[in-house]
Amino acid sequence: MNTSTAPNATPDNAALNRALIVLICGFLVLSTGFGIRVSFGFFLQPISTDMVWSIADLSFALAIQNLIWGVAQPFAGALSDRFGAAKVVIGGMLLYASGLAVMATTSDLIVFGVGIGLFIGVAQAALGFPVILGALGRTTPEKHRSLFIGIATAGGSFGQLLFAPVGQALLDSIGWVNALWLFAIIAVGMTALSLGLLREIRKPKTATAPLSSDNDGPQTIREAARIAVRHKGFLLLTAGFFVCGFQLAFITFHLPIFAALCGLSGATAATGLALIGGFNIIGTITAGYIGGRLTPKYPLALIYLFRGLACMMLVIIPVTEGVFLAFSIIMGLLWLSTIPLTNGIVGRIFGQKFVGMLFGIVFFSHQVGSFVGLWIAGVLFDQTGSYDVLWWLSAALGLFAALVNLPINDSRVRMAPAITAA
Repeated sequence: MNTSTAPNATPDNAALNRALIVLICGFLVLSTGFGIRVSFGFFLQPISTDMVWSIADLSFALAIQNLIWGVAQPFAGALSDRFGAAKVVIGGMLLYASGLAVMATTSDLIVFGVGIGLFIGVAQAALGFPVILGALGRTTPEKHRSLFIGIATAGGSFGQLLFAPVGQALLDSIGWVNALWLFAIIAVGMTALSLGLLREIRKPKTATAPLSSDNDGPQTIREAARIAVRHKGFLLLTAGFFVCGFQLAFITFHLPIFAALCGLSGATAATGLALIGGFNIIGTITAGYIGGRLTPKYPLALIYLFRGLACMMLVIIPVTEGVFLAFSIIMGLLWLSTIPLTNGIVGRIFGQKFVGMLFGIVFFSHQVGSFVGLWIAGVLFDQTGSYDVLWWLSAALGLFAALVNLPINDSRVRMAPAITAA
């Protein structure tokens, strides 16, 4: 790959321009992957009606997708660390299209589950945050890194804002089968974004990327994983991210039902979800900016604490439309703002060389939390007809996550034969 700079370009400007290309393409990849997935919520009822499948069965398939996504994420991150994000994204988009095609053509529930659960679960890992943010972190100069990662993370929310109304409009105009086929065509077309990701810097020491300090960490994937699983701070970070997944999955899929229980309209519930997506863009970019100027563990702990307090609010305060929308705004600001800060801590401890794989391990915990949150919410609601226990549990978990992040030692790990923990 040609890494030469133009005659009038300084090395710093060349590095920033390269990072901007990776940022734009990564933002669009995340927007597509997350956006199409968000639209599945609109498809459940018509699919259930047409195919005579229960909502419970379809919801379980989505829960399996979350779990498969988490299992596959460390491997997708490792592949991107080894071979570059571009190749992983191409494979992910093609697998995503295949899963959508399976969903559109089968009349068998198990095969449908393979498409939406296995194929798209693995595809989400290939198009996920560890892959994109790992490439961006290696390519972006350190002073811009946290902000760029925050902007890229906002791509998931942008996709939610874009594809949710598009999915609903397509469902009303051409039906769910044709809509899935159209999404599959979009996924294939988006493989062109891999051309921009080829600008990623995969070796930290280059003439145009001032990342030489990133070479001080582990030199192999196996060594990086060995050190990480013995690092106390890494384990605490992973435990906290379980809470993030639990809260997000519970709220995403059960907030509309909760709104109805409170006597609020479907339009209010939809507005609440839209506010979460919109304010999340502000939250993630702000978190990325703050993470580049403060030690990331402190704002991360505050985010978890404020999430817990927001969940508590829905139990101790009568839920009116104003309270519900205020909760949505608060949660939107805190929604994915954990990601640039969590990724930043991994990078601070281990450097950028294997950040895709290592953040993938942390993200696996997030997806396990998502699976547990979805499952427990359904079970407790069936038993009690209320979400009060879930809100209290989410509040308690928020406090737990805040506390476990505070003692993290995010000092840089150095290569040493006897290193075990920090």
